[in-house]
Amino acid sequence: MAERSFAAEVQQLEVPAGTEFHGEGILAVTKALLECGVGYVTGYQGSPISHLMDVLADAQPILEKLGVYFEPAASEAAAASALSASVNYPVRGAVTWKSTVGTNVASDALANLASGGVTGGSLIIVGEDYGEGSSIMQERTHGFAMKSQMWLLDPRPHLPSIVQAVHDGFALSEASRTPVMLQLRIRSCHLHGSFTTRENRPPTFTLKDALEQPVRDVNRIVLPPASFLHEKEKIEERWPAAVKFIQEHQLNEFIDGDIEHLGIITLGGLTNNVQRALQLLELGDLWGQTRLPLYVLNVAYPLVEEEVLRFCKGKKAVLVVEEGQPDYHEQHLNTILRRASVDTAIHGKDLLPMGGDYTVAALRKGIRGFVERHHPAAFAKPVSLGMPMVAAAPAPTTPAPVAPAIASSGQDILLPPRPPGLCVGCPERPIFSALTLAMGEHGQHHISSDIGCHLFSSQAPFNLGATTMGYGLGASSASAFNAGPQLGASKRAIAMMGDGGFWHNGLATGIGNAVFNKHDNVFLIVDNNYSAATGGQDLLSSRATNAHRSTHHPIEKAVRGVGVEWVRMLPRTYDVKAMRAALSEAMTTAVQGPKVIIAQSECMLNRQRREKPLVAAAIKGGERVVKERFGVDAAVCSGDHACMRVSGCPSLTLAPSGDALKPDPVAHVDESCVACGHCGEVADSAVLCPSFYKVERVHNPAGGDRWLHGLRRGLLGWWHRRTHAERAARALYSLEALS
Repeated sequence: MAERSFAAEVQQLEVPAGTEFHGEGILAVTKALLECGVGYVTGYQGSPISHLMDVLADAQPILEKLGVYFEPAASEAAAASALSASVNYPVRGAVTWKSTVGTNVASDALANLASGGVTGGSLIIVGEDYGEGSSIMQERTHGFAMKSQMWLLDPRPHLPSIVQAVHDGFALSEASRTPVMLQLRIRSCHLHGSFTTRENRPPTFTLKDALEQPVRDVNRIVLPPASFLHEKEKIEERWPAAVKFIQEHQLNEFIDGDIEHLGIITLGGLTNNVQRALQLLELGDLWGQTRLPLYVLNVAYPLVEEEVLRFCKGKKAVLVVEEGQPDYHEQHLNTILRRASVDTAIHGKDLLPMGGDYTVAALRKGIRGFVERHHPAAFAKPVSLGMPMVAAAPAPTTPAPVAPAIASSGQDILLPPRPPGLCVGCPERPIFSALTLAMGEHGQHHISSDIGCHLFSSQAPFNLGATTMGYGLGASSASAFNAGPQLGASKRAIAMMGDGGFWHNGLATGIGNAVFNKHDNVFLIVDNNYSAATGGQDLLSSRATNAHRSTHHPIEKAVRGVGVEWVRMLPRTYDVKAMRAALSEAMTTAVQGPKVIIAQSECMLNRQRREKPLVAAAIKGGERVVKERFGVDAAVCSGDHACMRVSGCPSLTLAPSGDALKPDPVAHVDESCVACGHCGEVADSAVLCPSFYKVERVHNPAGGDRWLHGLRRGLLGWWHRRTHAERAARALYSLEALS
């Protein structure tokens, strides 16, 4: 179950040519793929292109009508390998994933694909996860494109430009017989806009045609001597063909300005920020007018030398706008100009940040420094010239309003840190609470983490996990610690991964490797029913029925199938006591070999997405519905806050005790509580804390509910009256004794 349904939005994919299409960036990309006559699409979900996979899944009936094959791949490597269908056949294919981590996984297949070349257009749509909002290491796709000599498109964050880039990408790929990468930055994936549609085209050459008319060319296979031929082809044929196509179709843009001796060379994906910075400096506007000439690189790689020389001719200096390190463009531009004996000065990282997101503020500062150095007159204020005037009586004036002064210390405002965390009611939180409690009993252990929601256990209050090497690599990253028994170590290493990572990479490289090498480590697999961190897509082990995919394949069968003998299945992670016992057993058992604990409970976020509409409909329909939530009795709470320290649930906060004799705040449960019960279970080392209580709210109560409610209210009223009377009697007795 994906986190968002695009079932309604995908209906726009069938609108006729000439229609004004309104929607999100990833929806526009899907429409462009259909307009280009794509034959097959696959990929692996991951921010910022997770929703592209969700759109394609929801649009599957539309794709099938056009004869387009779609499947969600098991990994980025599987997706990249699918492009082999375009090596010998003129069928267009597209794949998508999160970069750069996805590109790393796909690198072997991509390198072979780029070496042998393609016949049908091959488009690799990567979600460029760099800068603000990123969730991975700060690297860029550009280096990989250069390494394998695949062309890289970086269109403006503008729907017509993005759609055109899809069309250009396929055409460029076929013209140069080279796979093309189309990078979509975070903002491009989620921006909204409009463009004019073209007609959807079924594939001119289909996968059926390929199966019925098989073709084989041994020179496309990466083996010597063909592999040496491939390098020669890249340099002498494919690269010149790509440059020719880029020039003839004017994929890059030239924007004139009146300060002709200066210029800015910017990547297409950064154009909007550059134009906004120019507007704030009063050197341009948001509609493309600029005083500084711009050379917009919608094709980030390869650079077209003739275009570079044409733009830089007669210019005193040029500013290169390129995020991150290394400064590929700045170095390459210097090389092009110096080889041609052009003395235009190149600025870039000397005026702009060496790394990080090029925000409007950063660009504004850098561009100002560039212009002030080479053309300070651009910021000169106009000077009024005195003119003889006839003297007139001075008019009465009122003082101009003075803006209130704003005190400034000259220092940046320090905001409190806001680290990522698990959702309210997350079934993974009790796992980490149990692990914390178990290590309190058996001592601290080395923990190898993995990519996924469970990586948030590295943050407070759990502070678990020492490393993360990649998606599904948590188990294998603990491999070196298998030497512990040989060296006389008394503790085992613990490795964690989720069900998404397990099926992506962990089964073979992690569990299979552990069996083969007779590891004695503990492997904790979090099975929350989905690939939750990437948006809730189904997996082999998902327990939901999927009309297009095969699910219901338990992880337990898979690990036993590769030879694991010590396996513990916990079907309810919220049972902290059972979780703690299983972990303690795995840490201390005398049994040798890998020890696998499968902790299973459904992702709360997906569960709420599924159940809330059903509950709302049931209440509206008059059905009896019971809603639960927890609370804390302020009179009973001791104020030690163990419930927060060991669970970290966002729904737990502090509140005044209401008792003058208890000055410290007590725990309080806010309205976001989903009644998972975890906080109460861990409050006193997995013994239910007496200060927690559970409330059941009955919607559309039946007659029995109303009778029971009346009985409870009557008993409570009688109890309160009796207690009040006893207290009053004790107080009267005390007064009489004193007198």
